[in-house]
Amino acid sequence: MHFTCLPQKFPLTFPQSWSRALHLSLLHLPLFYLSVSYRSHACRHTQFQHSLPPFTKEEAINISHLVFGIGGSANIWQKRRYYTELWWRPNATRGFLWLEQEIPATETWPQTLPPYKISGNTTSFKYTCQYGTRSQIRLARILKETFEVGLQNVRWFVMGDDDTVFFPENLVTVLAKYDHNEMYYIGGNSESVEQDVIHSYAMAYGGGGFAVSYALAAEVVKNLDGCIDRYANLYGSDQKIQGCIGEIGVPITKELGFHQVDVHDNLYGLLAAHPVAPLVSLHHLDYVEPMFPNTNRVDSVKKLISGYEMDPDRILQRSMCYDLRRNWTVSVSWGYSVELYHFLSTENELEAPLRTFRTWRSWSEGPFTFNTRTERTDPCERPVVFFLDRVESVGEGERTWSTYVRYDDVLHKDINKCVVPAVGVQYVNVSASKFMPELWKKVTRKFSLILSTCVSCI
Repeated sequence: MHFTCLPQKFPLTFPQSWSRALHLSLLHLPLFYLSVSYRSHACRHTQFQHSLPPFTKEEAINISHLVFGIGGSANIWQKRRYYTELWWRPNATRGFLWLEQEIPATETWPQTLPPYKISGNTTSFKYTCQYGTRSQIRLARILKETFEVGLQNVRWFVMGDDDTVFFPENLVTVLAKYDHNEMYYIGGNSESVEQDVIHSYAMAYGGGGFAVSYALAAEVVKNLDGCIDRYANLYGSDQKIQGCIGEIGVPITKELGFHQVDVHDNLYGLLAAHPVAPLVSLHHLDYVEPMFPNTNRVDSVKKLISGYEMDPDRILQRSMCYDLRRNWTVSVSWGYSVELYHFLSTENELEAPLRTFRTWRSWSEGPFTFNTRTERTDPCERPVVFFLDRVESVGEGERTWSTYVRYDDVLHKDINKCVVPAVGVQYVNVSASKFMPELWKKVTRKFSLILSTCVSCI
């Protein structure tokens, strides 16, 4: 068998069989040696190493250095709790869920959620946005109120909504790149251009979550209340926060792993072509279809987290390989899905998400803040899709073994000769080494810029 593997994201190797099971191996060596091997054949290695300048020596950041300020409501907390419970770690994560009023005496607050606090009275504040609600004032003040609780040994304040799903280890990995003693405002934009035009490209969207360094928070809270009044015309709490931070002169630092999810329909295309960045957050999951077929929304997130917990940094990171004898292309989004194409495709094409979703406001096919590609109607141009079934740790915890099962609904009724060979592949096994968080610090460019092509033959 002849095949070529292009490790634009993270390298793969194909062992022996393409029959009913497809076996892949993901390798990621510490100094980015990128290679592909088949049986006893070896490939050339290309080495890249880039390091960020070190910060002053101190204890390495961990989850205890973060404090979460979550905006919620006493009226809907019972519905939204299931998302927060998926990522909140009692006795490990720190923070509060802020409500507008006490919960009914007949309800018991579960230990699986952050402790709740009642927001201060905001009736004296101005709010002149005609299409918004005054609750945005209360939500904007969560940063100030969380700061004023006075928890010790805090480096970052992380704001989010009660339907935001955070991936805490990856959030720590991202924040570790920055000095909390400096002023940083870190987050992401909306995926829908129409939202960014109406609100702002300079803003970290609150549903996707954003992080404020302790140094910046200490400065912002001094004048936040007056600043909120100055921006009474702005709709959202995140807009008001950005306005106040902008007055200090601190711009947004964008990280691609924060996801506002300002889209409708199916999130598949975004998840199967995630950018080269740790997955930090997902939002608006009640407004898109479940991420996995034949499950509800909460169970879909649980399944994604099952892969995430096995290898947090590798979740959704993508690799490509080729079978030159069958002219197949395989794209793996680790911990989520595998796509099998019946033709040879380039990384440049497949790195753009399939447009399985629509814009937030107008339900249009675009534009988005990234390139997309159209779903093809010709079966020969559509991938056979396999979704994650299970993940387990192997090799004394140094590797993972994940299995992806074919999703029959993507095999169309008009199957023709180009698809038939792929029908024999019932599932895909992927063997992967654990992705160490330190590797992110050594990369200063996209993995797709690391060029290493290996060909093996028998």
